[in-house]
Amino acid sequence: MTIKTLLTEERAVSPVIGVILMVAITVILAAVIGTFVIGLGDGVGDTTPQASFDVEPEGDNITFTHRSGDSIPVNQSYIVGDVSESDINGINATDVDGRVQINEKLTAGESLRVGNVSSGETVSLVFDDGDRSTTLASGESE
Repeated sequence: MTIKTLLTEERAVSPVIGVILMVAITVILAAVIGTFVIGLGDGVGDTTPQASFDVEPEGDNITFTHRSGDSIPVNQSYIVGDVSESDINGINATDVDGRVQINEKLTAGESLRVGNVSSGETVSLVFDDGDRSTTLASGESE
């Protein structure tokens, strides 16, 4: 083989490099597809809201004030305790399955007051979207 033929040759990628690239692409595709088939990608981005609440007990009333953080979506927050919808002031609520469902979006600056709470009774504000549930705030009456 002459130097002129060597310098003008068009083939630049050896078969070994091509095989390595094909194996790498196959492994990456298998990992991505496997992740979604197993279901590991289902919960990505689904989190409970992160919010800060002030809880102020005043006699037989407990006031929950949303100070900062994520808004709580409509029909995904509940008051849990020995209360009914008639005890909730400042926001639209409905009795659902032994707890009081908040029918409005809770955003920063809004308050809701729970009245007629027995002395020493604990009342909680809970987020529940059907998949996840977490207590956002709790308060005990005086």
